[in-house]
Amino acid sequence: MRKSVLKQRVWMSFILLMSLTIIAIIVLTYFLYEKFYVEKQISLLQYHGQAVATQYNQFSKSEFQDQITWLDNVLEANVIYTTDPMLLSGGLPFEVEIEETLITFEERQVLLDGETLTLIREHPRFAQDIVAVVTPIMGLNGLEGVLFLYMPLATVYEPFESIRYMLIGFVILTIIIVSVVTRKITDYFIRPIEKMIEVTNQMADGDFSKRVNVNRRDELGQLAKSFNRMSSSLDEVETKRREFLSNVSHELRTPISLMKGYTEAFEEQVIPQEKYVSTMKNETAYIGRLVHDLLDLAQLEGDTYPITKAPLPFAQVVEEVVQKFEWHVKEKNITIQKELDEEIIVEGDEDRISQVISNILSNAIRYSNEHGTIFVRLFTKDNEAVLVIKDEGVGIPREEVDKITERFYRVNKGRTRKEGGTGLGLAIVQQIAKLHNGRLTIKSDVGQGTEVSVILPKYMN
Repeated sequence: MRKSVLKQRVWMSFILLMSLTIIAIIVLTYFLYEKFYVEKQISLLQYHGQAVATQYNQFSKSEFQDQITWLDNVLEANVIYTTDPMLLSGGLPFEVEIEETLITFEERQVLLDGETLTLIREHPRFAQDIVAVVTPIMGLNGLEGVLFLYMPLATVYEPFESIRYMLIGFVILTIIIVSVVTRKITDYFIRPIEKMIEVTNQMADGDFSKRVNVNRRDELGQLAKSFNRMSSSLDEVETKRREFLSNVSHELRTPISLMKGYTEAFEEQVIPQEKYVSTMKNETAYIGRLVHDLLDLAQLEGDTYPITKAPLPFAQVVEEVVQKFEWHVKEKNITIQKELDEEIIVEGDEDRISQVISNILSNAIRYSNEHGTIFVRLFTKDNEAVLVIKDEGVGIPREEVDKITERFYRVNKGRTRKEGGTGLGLAIVQQIAKLHNGRLTIKSDVGQGTEVSVILPKYMN
């Protein structure tokens, strides 16, 4: 499978976002740290300059010079003291051969007003940037001297060199760690989606057996479970569809083969006309019943099939259906014992309820032995109407009871159509019961007969 575009986009977006955030934080931290550190150095120079300037009138000139010398030795900054500010504006003190100035004429005027100067500029002799604080020393006669405290900016920035390399290394290491962690996180969230895409492509090709193996309890885990349930449902539907087509083909193949064979035999005058007509009639009737039941079941399984519900006297509907089978009962000398609660009312479609009773009773008569008895009971249990039809016929193996409501399922695989219907009757019964919010239960054992119960909600006024 080709590389996941979604995974790449998520991974790259996350890495880019995290990297930009980290770099921005580091740059901001570095900038603020540098800014505050430089300002601290300037404040320190201003403090010492002001402290010395205030002591000018407290010492003799030699003692004051000693204070200047001491300050120059103690501070990292260089200290220049001069009583002639013109030296600063005309050149370096004692460096008359250098024409560049430390301060401009305009700045000297500021000093004459007694204001302190803060400068950041290139040193005229050493060709390097300096940060300087120029403090005027004011006396009775105005400006009597100037303290010039300065230090190279390289000295100020020197502590940042090691920090800069550490920050660069930290950024690189952080990006590597974030990349690895992000890839893991991306795989954690995107991998289940990739698996679903892979399974979906296989499902599109007709393979519904694949599942997504995701053992998680988050939303993606729930999505994977829902996806697997959908796959299972589609797999089941596909299996039933294939079985249905196979069963329909099988059910139609036999009568069509018989009709073709009898037609050829009749054309060759091998069988008499009466036999041919009788066979054609029976097989045509069977195909008609099969098509009718298939259409009936397809309609019942549709979501839009109309069910016209109305209050029905359940016992009366049962009596009417039993009367329809009077001739079949007499033909096999079967006795029907009825025990019906006349008070039971259900809400349902009368035609469909009659169809349910007819299908069950028809099976009971078909598989009952001659001179047998069929018990029909209608009673109330747990506020539900329960119709039980029990025969004393051949019965069904217990292990196959749960399967007999499936389409075309026959207990006796070799049973001919003379012994039964289309194999769709109980499937139709179960679907009608569901449409009436009811259910179907079956109990049976070989040689013990079969008991079929239809449970429907009672009608509540």
